[in-house]
Amino acid sequence: MSRARNPFKPSAVLALLSVGAIAFLLLLYALGQGWTGEGERDGGSHAAANGLNGYSGLVELLRDTGHNVSLSRSPAGFEDYGLQVLTPPSWADPEEINEIIQSRFDNDAGPTLVLLPKWMAMPVPDAPGVEAEEGWVVLAGASSPGWFEQLAVAEGAELAIGETGGWQGLGSSGDLPDESQVQALVAKPDGPMRVLLQDSEGDVLAADLRPDRGDKDYEPWPVIVVFEPDLLNNYGMADEMRARTALALLDEARDGVDMPINFDLTLAGLGASENLLTLAFTPPFLAATLCLLLAGLVIAWRAFCRFGPAIAEAPAMARGKRQLARNGAALVQRVKRWHLLKQPYEDMVGRRVAAALGLRPADHEHREHAIDAALARRGHDGPPFSRLAGDLREANGPRDIIRAARALRTFERTLTQ
Repeated sequence: MSRARNPFKPSAVLALLSVGAIAFLLLLYALGQGWTGEGERDGGSHAAANGLNGYSGLVELLRDTGHNVSLSRSPAGFEDYGLQVLTPPSWADPEEINEIIQSRFDNDAGPTLVLLPKWMAMPVPDAPGVEAEEGWVVLAGASSPGWFEQLAVAEGAELAIGETGGWQGLGSSGDLPDESQVQALVAKPDGPMRVLLQDSEGDVLAADLRPDRGDKDYEPWPVIVVFEPDLLNNYGMADEMRARTALALLDEARDGVDMPINFDLTLAGLGASENLLTLAFTPPFLAATLCLLLAGLVIAWRAFCRFGPAIAEAPAMARGKRQLARNGAALVQRVKRWHLLKQPYEDMVGRRVAAALGLRPADHEHREHAIDAALARRGHDGPPFSRLAGDLREANGPRDIIRAARALRTFERTLTQ
């Protein structure tokens, strides 16, 4: 067998494997972070939208003022400690919102802020002379969400949309972007309620609807519901007083405690699967991940530290005259028919010697006498060819046959040199 020359350099193979591994890890990270190609600026009323009804301006304001703000794409974010800001759309599921609020209340995970939707929006239409960025919308009217009355904290409450002359609360007052379509709470819920902001008519614009503490021996975190979204959305952030009031409202929700602020995107349909890369290093998957990494290291070490390139297998059947002669000799030795080689070998050597001397006798008897006569004329002082040929014919055992054949071969080599 032989060793084939490796067509790839170890450095090239290592680079190829490294690029593939990094690409795979980036794929897992992209899946976990929601990089699926879907646009966040879809004109919705959520924290990633930059339209009038979105809340990206509030997110940027909080970050610029030094707050720890994050956008969550996983339902697991509801269990994280901090202020959870929910921006459910008009088609949200009230049961899902109830479960989120109740779970955070039971686990004491922190305050919850619910921003109710109001505006019906559509993308800015393409028209000559109209310049609009991706995600900008046109407000087509206002409508209260039908699911609000089905929330546990809003039992007995009623929403309405109408005109107002301004708002006041939290030590401030001001006007709204569109005071002809203001959404407010006009009928109080059956449970406890603490008014935070109200309009000039006394209707509630934002309130704390935290559930009764029940058998808890501590005061539960607030559940603040903002009925008028123009107090915090991008439409409302255009006014400095409303922006200051938005910050004050979030401070009120946190009870003055410094904590992270998490804006949910799953209710708006922008959720993503759990980060597979993080999940792989979390029990109980951590053990399997470590085993796979160890196996990969062992395979890589074995591949790059072996003794030279791979050994190429020898062909099943060798080619060439030399191998053909070896195969024939092996066959004769196996069947023990050495005597069958004497006559053919004598004829072959005799023909070559005769040709070297310029003789052309047909049979071997005349050929032997002709060779001896020609050598005698040349003054050859060695053994005659006929005697060496006779020794080969009279040999019996393998050793004698080989010895006589070598003598003939030596005679031929001496003559032809």
